[in-house]
Amino acid sequence: MAAGSVNPFNLSDSEEEEAERRANETVGTERSPGEGAPGPPPRGPAHPLSSPPSADAEPPALLLPLSSSRTSPGPGPGADGVAMSMSVSAAAVTAEPRVSVDVIAAQLLRDQYVLTALELHTELLEAGRELPRLRDYFSNPGNFERQSGTPPASKDQALGPGGPLNRAGSISTLDSLDFARYSDDGNRESDERVAVLEFELRKAKETIQALRANLTQAAESEVHSQERKNFKLGPEIQEPIRPLEKRALNFLVNEYLLKNGYKLSSITFSDENDDQDFELWDDVGLNIPKPPDLLQLYRNCGTAPPPPRDTVDVAVAVELGDLPGSYAAQEPAKKPDLSLQQQTEVVQELEYQIGLLNSEKENLAEQIRKLQSEIQTLKRTVSSPPPETLDLASSSPSCTNAASTDPLSMPPLDNGQYLDVRGATKPENDSDPAGTQNSPHPKTQTQSHGKIKSRPPVQFDQPNRKLSPAFQQALLSFCRMSSDSRLGAEVSRIADSEESVMLMLGRCLPHIVPNVLLAKREELIPLILCTACLHPEAKERDQLLHILFNLIKRPDDEQRQMILTGCVAFARHVGPTRVEAELLPQCWEQINHKYPERRLLVAESCGALAPYLPKEIRSSLVLSMLQQMLAEDKADMVREAVVKSLGIIMGYIDDPDKYSQGVELMLLSLGDPSERVVSAIHQVFIPAFAAWTTELGTLHTVLIPSLLARIEKLLMQGEHGLDEHKLHMFLSALQSLTPPLFSVVLQNAPFSARAKLHGDVPAIEVTRFPRPASPLQDVATIVGSREMLSVLLLLYDHQLEHEGTTGWESLLWVVNQLLPKLIEIVGRINVTSSTCVHEFSRFFWRFCRTFGKIFTNTKVKPQFQEILRLSEENIDASEGNDILTKATVPIYATGVLTCYNQEEDRKLLVGFLEDVMTTLSLCHAPLDSLKASFVELGANPVYHELLLTVLWYGVVHTSALVRCTAARMFELLVKGVNETLVAQRVVPALITLSSDPEISVRISTIPAFGTIMETVTQKELLERVKMQLASFLEDPQYQDQHSLHMEIIRTFGRVGPNTEPRFRDEFVLPHLHKLALANNNQASESKRIDIATQLFEAYSALSCCFISEELMVNHFLPGLRCLRADMEQLSPEHEVILSSMIKECENKIENRGIGDAQGSVSIASSLVGEDAKTKFLSKMGQLTTSGAMLANVFQRKK
Repeated sequence: MAAGSVNPFNLSDSEEEEAERRANETVGTERSPGEGAPGPPPRGPAHPLSSPPSADAEPPALLLPLSSSRTSPGPGPGADGVAMSMSVSAAAVTAEPRVSVDVIAAQLLRDQYVLTALELHTELLEAGRELPRLRDYFSNPGNFERQSGTPPASKDQALGPGGPLNRAGSISTLDSLDFARYSDDGNRESDERVAVLEFELRKAKETIQALRANLTQAAESEVHSQERKNFKLGPEIQEPIRPLEKRALNFLVNEYLLKNGYKLSSITFSDENDDQDFELWDDVGLNIPKPPDLLQLYRNCGTAPPPPRDTVDVAVAVELGDLPGSYAAQEPAKKPDLSLQQQTEVVQELEYQIGLLNSEKENLAEQIRKLQSEIQTLKRTVSSPPPETLDLASSSPSCTNAASTDPLSMPPLDNGQYLDVRGATKPENDSDPAGTQNSPHPKTQTQSHGKIKSRPPVQFDQPNRKLSPAFQQALLSFCRMSSDSRLGAEVSRIADSEESVMLMLGRCLPHIVPNVLLAKREELIPLILCTACLHPEAKERDQLLHILFNLIKRPDDEQRQMILTGCVAFARHVGPTRVEAELLPQCWEQINHKYPERRLLVAESCGALAPYLPKEIRSSLVLSMLQQMLAEDKADMVREAVVKSLGIIMGYIDDPDKYSQGVELMLLSLGDPSERVVSAIHQVFIPAFAAWTTELGTLHTVLIPSLLARIEKLLMQGEHGLDEHKLHMFLSALQSLTPPLFSVVLQNAPFSARAKLHGDVPAIEVTRFPRPASPLQDVATIVGSREMLSVLLLLYDHQLEHEGTTGWESLLWVVNQLLPKLIEIVGRINVTSSTCVHEFSRFFWRFCRTFGKIFTNTKVKPQFQEILRLSEENIDASEGNDILTKATVPIYATGVLTCYNQEEDRKLLVGFLEDVMTTLSLCHAPLDSLKASFVELGANPVYHELLLTVLWYGVVHTSALVRCTAARMFELLVKGVNETLVAQRVVPALITLSSDPEISVRISTIPAFGTIMETVTQKELLERVKMQLASFLEDPQYQDQHSLHMEIIRTFGRVGPNTEPRFRDEFVLPHLHKLALANNNQASESKRIDIATQLFEAYSALSCCFISEELMVNHFLPGLRCLRADMEQLSPEHEVILSSMIKECENKIENRGIGDAQGSVSIASSLVGEDAKTKFLSKMGQLTTSGAMLANVFQRKK
């Protein structure tokens, strides 16, 4: 890249290196005119495609003084480095005779080294040392207009002193560069010059406009210049930024970004300020000196300006005789000004360094004073004389002197509780170290800490030698001991008390932890916690707890458990105040950590620490933290832990005002999309919240009624479409509240005062209660123990059976308010919604099992029976049996009557289903409620025999309506029953019904026979069903049975795609062909259109199956042609689709190669042609007939 250009991706470490590199590149690239070196047109400093510097020889003597005397205004690697650089430069100015910069510039201009002169000008501008000669030359446009209108004869022509100056390349930029100019397509210099000149004109106009704006701003700001001098920065009086200030700050910010490696940010910043040239400071404004960079401004902003001093103008003169002749002759008049400017810069920098050193000196002096005063205080507080440390191994004199003279090397809180093996300082009045060690008096071994006064004195054998202390220390200095480092200082001091041990651990642990393997860092937890508990300094404790929570980057489950165990141990040891002040801030800091494992640790910590926090913090800060995480965290496992911790909080909260917040949290968690979160709320939160509401007395008076009200509101809003997810959410919450409700009933019963544990208590039956979702939902856990629950259950059953519910308010609320409301809600559910029926059935089953068999038989069943009113007198009263068509029937049958599975319970269920089937059949009512009951019960194999018993009752019933209903129910039951029962119970019953005197009964068996063909694999069964269906189709007595033919075609269309291929090929397709052929001769137009419509849906469903070529030719295509003949007259829109299907089938048959390769033809795959597919879909959308069978078109064969 050319010298002078700014590349954000190639920055030097210092401006001096950059200046030298630029100068070398310039000298290496540009050649003198005398050499006549060929090359491309010269490029300016901003050229983006400049070639790298060449390896040609360069004249270093010309530019070396420039680079050696230049001083950078920006900070170098450090303040000392800057000062040293400036001092060396200043010494060079005064010590070495050099050629001045102005002389060099004059020579470059005379020899027409214009680009080199421009580079020198740019370097001087960057250094803040603008040269007037170069400024005047480059600011005068006339110096660059001395070129002729014709291009040079050759590109290799060199530039002479008065020759034309090609400036096209000097201002080329990426947006104006014509890359074709460097191609080999021919000489295009004329067109190129015109384009370049147009671009330069445009740039010149833009520059003029910018200069006018800058001059205007300068003129406007001159009036307020004096005010700005006295302006003090402050947010309350700060003026809005001016355009000139904005441009200057932009330049400094961009310069800072480049110097510190923020290259992408610099590029983005430049793009956002495209109206400013960040490579040239002069673009900011006219005659505006460049301020120091941002770092220098920041360093100077905090220091007070020096007080004003009296200044005197002085002049320094040098005798001409003292200077070299050549230097004196060539030195221009501006030289003293430049030297003075350099010296001024050096002086300012040195004054700045002196100020920094003075400030540091004052700080160190203040620390020394504090330490000395602390030492004096400790000396006064010690009752015994100061301890005389033992000279175990004297260190080198340098170490001893350093230890005695540098107070900062001693920790401020050691309190004299260390034995320093480095050879610490002796008392001032003791000059004999040997005498000190040999002193027999015990007071010389007295320690400053009371806990270790009993330590025996430590004495060492002294040799009988007469070595001087200095010689002895010099001799021992050859022992290789390291006490001048941090670790050496810790090793050389041995702690003599618990407090000093804690201090030492507090200093060492932050250095130990980063060097321990991540997989083993949990081994440090006991050490960290012990130190954090006992350390006397709050700042160190905070650092240790921070290390604990950041010990492992992504702690796994076992590691989190270990940390939580440590936190609980810490909380038990230090109490609630320190837990609030020290542990909770660590949780709060990591509430939004990027790793979910760390947020999970926070959520679990809040729950684990809940028992050890102040109650005000527990119900305010911690609750708010968890609520925020529940609403905002994206990780399922974090929200799951939050819900569990909220449950723990609910077990310790005692502020009644937080009840509404608890309900809000419960509803928010129930609506969570994650199953893990929903499971956690049922396992932990709802039982804990219910326990609190039980204490408040609002469980059955407020909480449960509010959930019932929400369910009612949901049913009212969902008349056109029920939100089944919300219904499940509220009903599951109600189900989780059933065990706490039953415990309330037990604990508030009239016999609760008599419940005492004495003697042997009978064990509770294992099946007495439904399996709880968690121990918190176990009634025994809620009551206190299984023994107490057993006693209460005995009294409960006795009270219900013999004494009644008088005075039992909680149970009366359940019987008189809760049950009627639930039965009313059940009656408003859509019976066709299998999900709702299943949810309420499950709820009633758990409800009845929880409250017991006596309660179910005496309180629940009578209320349902009163609503259903199953009696022979009401058979003809449609309004009396309207409830039989609601969801009350399946919910009562599957949720209440199946709670207990004894013989009398099964008889009651069978009788109820038989009565419902009879009543609905005789009343000609819809069978949806009965179907829902069979579907729900049929899902459990335990009830298959029972359901077959009910259906056999219908098979042998005297009423043909009941027998038709029984035949319809077999279709629902066949799919879930095993093939043995189908062969032994279902098929015989259907064959019996297929020979029924009533034709309607026989027709009703056809769907069940079709379902058997679809689901059963036994060949014998399939043959029996096939024979029965063949008798329906081939028996002459059924030839005119329009309803029978409709039912058979409908069944074939439903089961054909999924039935056995042999049955489909040998039976279904040939008979459909016969039916289509017979329908062509049908006299009744209404019957003909009915059959044709059913045939169309059946053929559409079968078109997805694999059909052999023989069947295609013999049955499928002829049947389609017969059907098309009917549709031509009856339904033209169907006829178009049939014609398309026939055409595609014929094309496939003709294409023998593909047919032989595939072995069979798929009609569904043949419809992928764009024209046929578009026509087929458009016509299908126009059909007005039922599309129930068309849904099978896109089903795959099972």
